[in-house]
Formats: sequence, structure tokens, C-alpha cells
Amino acid sequence: MLELPLFPLNSVLFPGMLINLHIFEERYKQMIGLCLKTRQPFGVVLIAEGKEAYGVAKPHLIGCTAHIARVQPLEQGRMDITAIGQERFEILTLQSDRSYLVGDVNMLPLERGTPEALTEAAERLRPWVMRYIDILAHVENIRFKMPKPPADPVAFGYLAASVLHQVPLIKKQELLAVNHARELLAKVRALYELEVSLLEMMAERADHADTDFLNTSFSTN
Repeated sequence: MLELPLFPLNSVLFPGMLINLHIFEERYKQMIGLCLKTRQPFGVVLIAEGKEAYGVAKPHLIGCTAHIARVQPLEQGRMDITAIGQERFEILTLQSDRSYLVGDVNMLPLERGTPEALTEAAERLRPWVMRYIDILAHVENIRFKMPKPPADPVAFGYLAASVLHQVPLIKKQELLAVNHARELLAKVRALYELEVSLLEMMAERADHADTDFLNTSFSTN
């Protein structure tokens, strides 16, 4: 069991992913200052109830450790930081005797299974990710600069989970809570299949609307 400072946020951090944070509350200045001094991580947890800033928040019990990679000091002790998600953890008990939340946690290493099964699952996911990015760019004019997909299937699964644009945070939290790598990849693929089908319907409607508009414009001239 490990004592871990916690940062409840309206976001889900996956292992291997980056998170950028602006630190302005006194309690989090203290927390990040301690982490920098002791070179320890903090835990990012999705808020279940409560507020992200200037309030009390009840977190979900599964989170991800964040190791600080970059610090930009600002005026009045504020700072911008970049941290990297590393390990999943489960909160066993919460401590509220400090200005920020602290949890007694256990690490939750992902059960990976056989390399062959993971590679197969990742290859089944890959075309859905590429289709999703292409159609999202068409429908919403969003240009993704997709990083080079990692060779490791689990890392690719977490990257794919983080890229999902319109999926509710609770769905991403459910992905973070999955304990088996092959199940993670399958659940991520199921979400992509759903999102692609919805985006394709949106694209079809948009194309029909543009066609109707052009036909109407030409017919009135």
C-alpha cells in the first residue's frame, strides 16, 4: 500500500499519456511542490461528485499516477506543468487531514496475457482508429496530428482511448478500470465502431444537406 497525493479532475489520464495542468490553487501549489521536492508522483482521478476547483470532490476509485516531466514557474507561485501517466491504482481509503486529498492506494498492473493475442486485438482496432480520425476531420473539421502508433499493443490501446473525442468521461473511466489487456482493446474497439457509425450518419446528413442546398440554389437561378 502506498500513500499518494490525489488530484481530482474532470478528465481521465491513461498510462503513457500526457496531461497539461495549470496550478493556481494554494492546496495544489503545496501538493505539486511536495512532489517536486520528493520526486514522487501524484494521482489523477476522475471526479465522481463535486467541483474541480475551489471545492471538495469525491473521486472515482481507479486512477493513474502522474510523473511530472516539465514545470513552468509563473507569478504568485502558480505554475504550468506537464505530467506523464504511468501506473493504474485503486484507492483503498481517503485521507482528508491535509489541504489536498491523499489516498492509500494499491497499484493495479494490467494483466497482459499472450503477446500473440494482444497483437491480434491491436490489429483489429487499428483500422477503426484510422477511419475515426479521417471521418472526424471531415465532419467536424478537426485535424488530428496523430502520433506514431506505439508498437506495444497496450500502449496503442491507451492512446486510442485517449483520442476518442466525443465519448463521455465515464466511458473512458470504465476503460481505465479494465484489468485485462485483451478486454481493454476489445472495449476500445467497440467504442470506435459505435463512434464511426454515428459519425458516418452525420457525414451523410451533412453531404445531403449540401446537395439539397446546391440543387435549390441552381433551381432558383
